[in-house]
Amino acid sequence: MVDMARMSDEYSNDEENASPAIRTVVTRRKASDLTARGEPMVWAMGGSLAFGLMMITGFLALIFWNGFTAFWPKPIDVVTMTSGRVIAGEPMRAEAFRPTADALAALPAQVRAEIENNGGFADRTLYRVGNYDFYGNDFEWVPIFDVKTVTRPKNMMLVERQEWGTFAGTIQALTIDGKVIANPDMAALDAAHARARALRDKRIGVERNGVGEVNREINDLRLAVRRAEIDYGTGSAEMKAAADHAAAETKRLTVDFERLSADVRAVRAQDEAITVKVAEIGGATREFPLSNFVRYYPANDLTTAQKIGIYLARWWEFLSAEPREANTEGGVWPAIFGTFVMTVVMSLLVAPFGIVAALYLREYARQGRIVSLVRICVNNLAGVPSIVYGVFGLGFFAYVLGGSIDQLFYPERLPSPTFGTGGLLWASLTLALLTVPVVVVATEESLAAVPRSMREGSLACGASKWQTIKWIVLPRAMPGIMTGLILAMARGAGEVAPLMIVGVVKLAPELPVDAIFPFVHLERSFMHLGFHIYDVGFQSRNSEAGRSMVFVTALVLLALVLALNAVSIKVRNRLKRRFAGDKF
Repeated sequence: MVDMARMSDEYSNDEENASPAIRTVVTRRKASDLTARGEPMVWAMGGSLAFGLMMITGFLALIFWNGFTAFWPKPIDVVTMTSGRVIAGEPMRAEAFRPTADALAALPAQVRAEIENNGGFADRTLYRVGNYDFYGNDFEWVPIFDVKTVTRPKNMMLVERQEWGTFAGTIQALTIDGKVIANPDMAALDAAHARARALRDKRIGVERNGVGEVNREINDLRLAVRRAEIDYGTGSAEMKAAADHAAAETKRLTVDFERLSADVRAVRAQDEAITVKVAEIGGATREFPLSNFVRYYPANDLTTAQKIGIYLARWWEFLSAEPREANTEGGVWPAIFGTFVMTVVMSLLVAPFGIVAALYLREYARQGRIVSLVRICVNNLAGVPSIVYGVFGLGFFAYVLGGSIDQLFYPERLPSPTFGTGGLLWASLTLALLTVPVVVVATEESLAAVPRSMREGSLACGASKWQTIKWIVLPRAMPGIMTGLILAMARGAGEVAPLMIVGVVKLAPELPVDAIFPFVHLERSFMHLGFHIYDVGFQSRNSEAGRSMVFVTALVLLALVLALNAVSIKVRNRLKRRFAGDKF
């Protein structure tokens, strides 16, 4: 202790006896210790990272919570208002609002005083009343000061329909082939519903596969006659032969068409013989074909197991069925399939373009001003607004290339375009052009990271430059190239603006891949999850009706992108392990 004190005094005396220059250096060193160590910057960087993680976590939590809870069945409240009016609906959400002056003036003094004490705000609840064919609207706000009583009768049914949205009310009667069953139980309804849905599925199958196939063959015959006329001239022997063949085949196909149409009418008659009579809470009644019901259940009399069953059934319908009710209900299978196919085709197109361009710039081109200018241009392409790519894709790919393809290979179909309009191929090419800078930059960086000694060793062993690139450079750069492809896939799968111009549609009647030759139809329009989100959120007749679908679709889009990226990351990691121990 004494020695330490003496040393401290000696150091202080030395510092006091030191020259002014030395004392200035010591003072500066003491004053700058904090900033020299960089602690403020460390705190700033750590805080920025934490803030970014919080934003990402909050974003994902919002999507996951609203997405996973959207399909959970809710009860039906029967609300009796102070005016005597009664409504029934699912409570969706509640909020505080400021009533208008006229509304406040009509309220009792006590209620008005409570609202004024609350800062002029009152609570209100949004109910999904459904029954659009009865009321002309799907949702209704109910202020709390207008509510007299709220009950939940066990006989209230929630019905999801093919048309007119949901229905909330009671089932009065079931009619099967003229036999009326008043107040049917769930067992009778389930049996009749299974039969009605089977008839509906049979009718749709005949219409799509039978009648649709006949119509397609008749149209192909008409196009064959038109092609013969174009190739050989009007009145030629070849055209007459094609016309005679088309007439004979059309006659046969017309017989098939009439037979299939009769089958459709017979099945429809059986379907329409099974009807159900419903009544809304106000007493108004309607009668519908039971096959129009997708799902029905007593909303206020469900066990936990039944709620889970309905929840899972809704998820299965969402992932496997087609949309209905202007995309605000039903499933998104065509959009999932379209997004997947477009992303795969885009990846197959952007990979060779980006890799070949990067190989030339890094391995073959003489480094100089021109190459530097090309790199700057490639990097700047990443900053071009995506809608500009869409305009270019429509003008060049669809109108120029597609129009030329139609004139060369499909003249008989004109003026109806085949490739001369938006489609899967042009949408994929447009997004490939949009994402190619990402692949080029990532590939160049990966090629540059391969040690020069490996190239020199390969060349010293007698390999050519291309053999060196093929067997030495590219395999070791492939993990980095895969990283670029992953980033390109992630960006391309989420783009919407260019797709709105070059091929995406609100509802696609046919998938781009099916069982009809040539099986892959790159000229067809398609549905996309990103555009589906925009359409449901901003183009539906009622934004509240599509609110839940927006979050669920966003959740599915995130899952699809993560799944595609996971496959790519697995391939990249396998390539990394393959060359992890290689040293030259």
